[in-house]
Amino acid sequence: MTKSVSEKGLRWYQDVRFGMFIHWGPSAIPARHDWIMAAEQISPADYEKISAQFNPTKFNADEWVSIAADAGQKYLVFTTRHHDGFSMYDTALSDYKVTTFSPFRRDPVRELADAVAKRSDIKLGFYNSLLDWHHPAYRFRKESGLAWSDYLEFLHGQVRELCTDFGEIACMWFDGDWPRHKFTDSEAYFLAGGSFEYEKLYDMIHTLQPEAVIINNRHETPQPGEDVQGFEQDLPGANTTGFNSPTVADFPLEVCMTINDHWFHIAGSTNYKSTKSLVGYLARSASAGANYLLNVGPNAEGEIMPLHAARLRAMGQWLQTNGDSIYGTRAGVIAPSAGAVSTRKGDTHYVHLLENVSDWTRLKGVPDTVTSARLLRDGSAVEMTQDGDQVILNVPDERRDGFDTVVVLT
Repeated sequence: MTKSVSEKGLRWYQDVRFGMFIHWGPSAIPARHDWIMAAEQISPADYEKISAQFNPTKFNADEWVSIAADAGQKYLVFTTRHHDGFSMYDTALSDYKVTTFSPFRRDPVRELADAVAKRSDIKLGFYNSLLDWHHPAYRFRKESGLAWSDYLEFLHGQVRELCTDFGEIACMWFDGDWPRHKFTDSEAYFLAGGSFEYEKLYDMIHTLQPEAVIINNRHETPQPGEDVQGFEQDLPGANTTGFNSPTVADFPLEVCMTINDHWFHIAGSTNYKSTKSLVGYLARSASAGANYLLNVGPNAEGEIMPLHAARLRAMGQWLQTNGDSIYGTRAGVIAPSAGAVSTRKGDTHYVHLLENVSDWTRLKGVPDTVTSARLLRDGSAVEMTQDGDQVILNVPDERRDGFDTVVVLT
């Protein structure tokens, strides 16, 4: 029987609700495309010339972790190896890695693990690509004489390293197996078929890291051994991307999103989500019972972009006052609307007023046990009246929060 995460680990994961995704690697140098190796059909030899220039001398792990903590994020998910095959830590299984192939010669994963170990309020998790556009056993088996089993040995071996060399981890986050994805010709060029032997892989993780959740970004209902259903660039059930599952399974959930339009650092990508929008996505994710994993794409020098950091810290300021409505909550039972959603802790309900069209907000499905309403930020009473099967909250404009006004119903 395939193992699952421990109850303690799953409870921690569902309680924290907010994390930082970090997409970073050599593609930040040309900074033209998230999948530049595929999009521009760059050969491994030519991409190696880019990787050999990777020297992010401004990288500071303590600063990155501090930004996440200031934002109120409780875990980081770092790209240890993306689809380009470049390992961002000192793996013993490949020479194509940051510590030997690039002039940087440092191990960002080790430094992040050390930075996290200094704190009690944040954990480190790992992204690992299931595909590898550089590895000879993935793409060039005929030429190399290698077998699919050689690639699986490498993939599983790297996961074992990540589960044993860096202390307790929050999660393993897999990407690269997308049954719902419609590939272009250039993308299909980089695909290779074969079983990833998930049962063996997942059991190894759950044995070595029993409190770490497993997420596989397959855009499908989770299979045995996977602990979380993920939604990429979409809220649960809202398939605007065209590749997420429209079905929300009875699983813990996670929403991963970007602050702008890209995962990696892309020069000139300035279509940033507003802080109000980001807080709204956090609230809507939590209202659906989902974590919100918000991405940053550091530049080639190793810096989290100042505007990314500013938006994150603004979210943290809001959470300092309103965090009780996010952390430790579960999906709301009050019917969501375009302008309001809810979270809950037992019989306490947190209504998130995300729009300010008028002073009144009508709610359906408010439990009969609710008899009072107050603002979370200062405890002041909120007028609440019954209108048939609806409850009306009256919160005038001058009492509203600029991002998300939270009303506590008890």
